[in-house]
Amino acid sequence: MRHDEFQKQEGRLFTPSFFILLSLVLIGGFLIAVRCVKGLGAVSNMSDGYPWGIWITYDVAIGTAMACGGYAMALLVYIRNRMRYHPLIRSCILTSMFGYGLAGFSVMVDLGRPWNFYNFFVPSQWQVNSVMFEVALCIMSYTTVLMIEFLPAILVSLETSDWRRLRATLNWIQLRMPVDQDKILGRAEQLRAAATWLRPRLDQALIFFIILGVTLPTMHQSSLGSMLLVAGTKLHPLWHTGCLPLLFLINCIYIGYAIAIIQLLLTAYAFKRPYDLDELSGVARIIPWLTAVWLTVAIADLTYRQQWEAAFRLDLYSGCFLAEFALIIAGSLLLLRREHRHSPRWLYVSAALIVLGGGLYRVNVYMIGFDPGQGWKYFPSLSEILVTVGIVALEILGYQVLVKLCPVLPRIKLPGRTSGSGQTRPRLRPATPSLQPTYPALNGSVSRSSLETV
Repeated sequence: MRHDEFQKQEGRLFTPSFFILLSLVLIGGFLIAVRCVKGLGAVSNMSDGYPWGIWITYDVAIGTAMACGGYAMALLVYIRNRMRYHPLIRSCILTSMFGYGLAGFSVMVDLGRPWNFYNFFVPSQWQVNSVMFEVALCIMSYTTVLMIEFLPAILVSLETSDWRRLRATLNWIQLRMPVDQDKILGRAEQLRAAATWLRPRLDQALIFFIILGVTLPTMHQSSLGSMLLVAGTKLHPLWHTGCLPLLFLINCIYIGYAIAIIQLLLTAYAFKRPYDLDELSGVARIIPWLTAVWLTVAIADLTYRQQWEAAFRLDLYSGCFLAEFALIIAGSLLLLRREHRHSPRWLYVSAALIVLGGGLYRVNVYMIGFDPGQGWKYFPSLSEILVTVGIVALEILGYQVLVKLCPVLPRIKLPGRTSGSGQTRPRLRPATPSLQPTYPALNGSVSRSSLETV
């Protein structure tokens, strides 16, 4: 694997956005602690009729689809052999790792008896005929695979670090209490030697984890649709279909490409980096084809089941159904025009429309279209919403920190190597030396002047 395609984002760790996100995480963590002590009823409006609230609907059903950027890019890079997109894949893997890891954590929070979670690791307690078991097993396995796929970035960072931040932290501690800096730095050098030994061996074995990383999401994303097949008449006919597994699988792929575009655009904007428009426009060209396949399957299924009358009944269900179609079609039509694919603004707008439409489809299936019968109602409580906000904040915070500690982002292209779109970032200063690549080759050294103290 080529590691010189990636670089760290230089800058301070403890920024105003860091503390804002940390505050949201702490609020969510406090409410999770209340839930663990006092039970689900203390913080949520879930019931026997609606056992799945927004923690499953958003954090799992939608969250894992939005975390499929790594899966979608792996299909493009390793299955279709489009290596020009390889510089984008590490940042997508990072967001996928957080998305899937926190989806699994959300399931733990949602469990009625979380102290029984250990049964999942006891084979004698497994229900191998359960779709829910297959989803849980695949999500746990895929999260582990994503951690292994991201590990080379951490190892390269350890190999090339001059421990500037560690030294600054030790100096700060030294002013308040005695600390053996030489011993700690010696252990850090041992860690560097271990990383130098492990990284090339991991690179050789990484292809097997890449294969797993493509296989596992294919299994559990379709199974997320299969889980609602057993709902029967409780799920509205507009969405209850035998095609749910296929629709969910295609849905996660085009959402994965769209969220990768949004993530990389927002990263470039936040860190004042140039946009990777050549690569992003290439990714954007794929999305309309995928949405066309999804729409074809959905329309053919509606026609076969004779549900067009329900689609235009103009009630709540019809409105949500037409809204998901409208958002997906609008975003796809925007991406058909070349000038839109090479415009950061239009790329963001079209990708956002597709993510909203694809996400609304999953909300419709898991929540809006689900009716357990008379007498049952559900709307998320403020505590449920704040827990979800805290989980999302933790994902953004982790991404913000790790891109500054590890080579994750695509290396900024030198002016002479910039390719052909001719697009430049609007309303930004030209790239300064601090924005040029500072991540060295593995046999190089790090300039102390290029690093900042925490």
